[in-house]
Amino acid sequence: MNCIAKTPACTRAIPSLQLAAIFPGAGRPLLGGLPSGLDPVHSGYAYPPSPHSTCQEPLVDSPAAAALPGSRAALSDLKRLHSAAIRNLSSYWENMPVKKKRKSSGSEDLGLKKCRLTSYYRLQTPDKVIGENNFSSKKCLAWFYEYAGPDDVLGPEAMEKFCEDIGVEPENIIMLVLAWKLEAESMGFFTKEEWLKGMSSLQCDCTEKLQSKFDYLRSQLNDIPSFKNIYRYAFDFAREKDQRSLDIDTAKSMLALLLGRTWPLFSVFHQYLEQSKYRVMNKDQWYNVLEFSRTVHADLSNYDEDGAWPVLLDEFVEWQKVRQPA
Repeated sequence: MNCIAKTPACTRAIPSLQLAAIFPGAGRPLLGGLPSGLDPVHSGYAYPPSPHSTCQEPLVDSPAAAALPGSRAALSDLKRLHSAAIRNLSSYWENMPVKKKRKSSGSEDLGLKKCRLTSYYRLQTPDKVIGENNFSSKKCLAWFYEYAGPDDVLGPEAMEKFCEDIGVEPENIIMLVLAWKLEAESMGFFTKEEWLKGMSSLQCDCTEKLQSKFDYLRSQLNDIPSFKNIYRYAFDFAREKDQRSLDIDTAKSMLALLLGRTWPLFSVFHQYLEQSKYRVMNKDQWYNVLEFSRTVHADLSNYDEDGAWPVLLDEFVEWQKVRQPA
């Protein structure tokens, strides 16, 4: 019974209980199956080893096992072998490791859905094309040349066409804010470099995208630091480049654009400029007009005559006080 002790190792390799019967000691399959009236448990036939088993010895090699199928020794050995095989198969399935489900990361893309018809995954993209809002420098440059033609400068005539296409009057303050964003040096002109740099910062490469930025451009006027920068920018933007000062007519127009709706004294100040002796406004005067509009009351009650205000504003206060009723 030397091989019976090895039986558990051999039977672990048996993949199923679909077994064939072999004659004891014959070592080859019985093609015709068991003899009539016999079954594997109550006969003297033994279960075959697995094809993958390393056990090459017969399952039963005792003299008693070599007897006729009905012998008691063969039946006893066969029962022990059968019981050992059942125990080992049960132990194999009980100890088989359980396959664990992969935990979800919790950050799965909602657009990643399993295809019901196939076993692979495919990305379900939304109806809106991805990358639609991506900025294209090439497209932006082509947009510029629609107006500039063969030149590298968008001039006054092209500017009128551009304003018409975006639905904004050339005198609209949005155009001043846009020029500030483009860092344009001269009124009525956009160079190719200014266009590309400014439109890149706004992420605009077509008319529709620029129109969608109008609310943002207007909001810059309500931001105090941004408005101050726009106001100061307007002086250099509007003046003639060979002049250090702004001519008075241009100054009045720019002040109307920037302060006309927010400064209660603007209409009075505008009248003063029209009747004054001043023909130009320098940068210091321009900067101080904004400070004056923000800090001095409409009735001029908090105006400090000893303050460091330009003479232009001192004379305005004196002129206005004379006009006010006692």
